[in-house]
Amino acid sequence: MQQTNHLPAGQLPLMEHFFTIQGEGFHSGKPAYFLRLGGCDVGCVWCDVKESWDANAHPLTPVENMLESVLASKADTCVITGGEPLMYELTTLTKLLRDNKIRVHLETSGAYSLTGTWDWITVSPKRFKLPLKENLKAANELKVVIYHPNDLRWAEQFVPQTSEQCLFFLQPEWSRFNEIIPEIIAYVKQNPHWRISLQIHKFMNIP
Repeated sequence: MQQTNHLPAGQLPLMEHFFTIQGEGFHSGKPAYFLRLGGCDVGCVWCDVKESWDANAHPLTPVENMLESVLASKADTCVITGGEPLMYELTTLTKLLRDNKIRVHLETSGAYSLTGTWDWITVSPKRFKLPLKENLKAANELKVVIYHPNDLRWAEQFVPQTSEQCLFFLQPEWSRFNEIIPEIIAYVKQNPHWRISLQIHKFMNIP
């Protein structure tokens, strides 16, 4: 799939940005500045940021302004998330951040072609638009949200498509946490190549 290419050069729809603690996956517990881009056509029914889906609802923001916000926070890591950030060409943004000694992490469904230069790539596959094979190969971590017990078996198909260095995480969907976490615990005990990811920022009541 190709990126959206009608945007003015050096501008992206920015839904929100904030300095917080990474709450999911391998880097849980570390401080990071988040840039959440608007626009997503993957359409997960359990998405907790549905307001991000309509790109037109969010202001086009120069990437230089994004950099200023990150630098002002003194953060050394910036997470580009969405929405689905790979709907856009991200090379200019990632170069600007990395040129200023900011580590750049990506959170994506993997459904669109990879652009930009990244220090860490998290691919979170969705049933509604499967990830591209090349994105699975590039992933540093595979993080699968588990809404139903059948999702555990569904997640396994992606493991052989990743690199030898990739880490694997199963994450309970927040609204079904109590119902699904026992299933995940039991599954990880039997399949120790997986780890459990918890949305610790929600337990801490922070963004």
